[in-house]
Amino acid sequence: MTGLKLSALALAMAAATPAAAQDLYSGGNWAAMASDRRAAAVGDTITVVVSQVSESSNATQNSARKTTDLSGSIRGGSLNESGDLGFGGGFTGRGEVRRSERLVAQLSVRIEEVLPNGDFRILGTQQLHVNGEDTTIAVRGRIRPADIGADNSILSSRIADAEIDYNGKGFVSRSAKPGLISRIFNLFGLL
Repeated sequence: MTGLKLSALALAMAAATPAAAQDLYSGGNWAAMASDRRAAAVGDTITVVVSQVSESSNATQNSARKTTDLSGSIRGGSLNESGDLGFGGGFTGRGEVRRSERLVAQLSVRIEEVLPNGDFRILGTQQLHVNGEDTTIAVRGRIRPADIGADNSILSSRIADAEIDYNGKGFVSRSAKPGLISRIFNLFGLL
């Protein structure tokens, strides 16, 4: 009988304390059933898919040729002399520069600020250490909420005022740099 009295007492207490609406639902913790959870506030993260490809080519060609001829002759009586003098010079030059770059990466960035027009200012870095190489990728810029995909990602081409830094250092990076002799020759235009 004591168990039955306790159940009746618990029911009476539950009925005595009314439930408040704020205890049942908290809007910040629940997304609508038909919407995706996308970044929208300071501190939220977004995945940036960096896909930058650039190519440039510049070719110049110069050619110049100049020739000056001077001839003369003197004749008179038994004197018959003639002479020729010629000057000539030429220059042909050609230069070509080609550059091709490709960067593909994916990293998470944070919303640093929500601007008055609703755009987000984002910032994020990723540091990798693989086989003695340290690589840092940093992304900064401004994005529109409408450009954020359903999977909470955005392409780097959709970032306004984008600053994308890719920097590496280590054994491989040092090996790719020209040596001291090459740099000296390059300074004097010998390479």
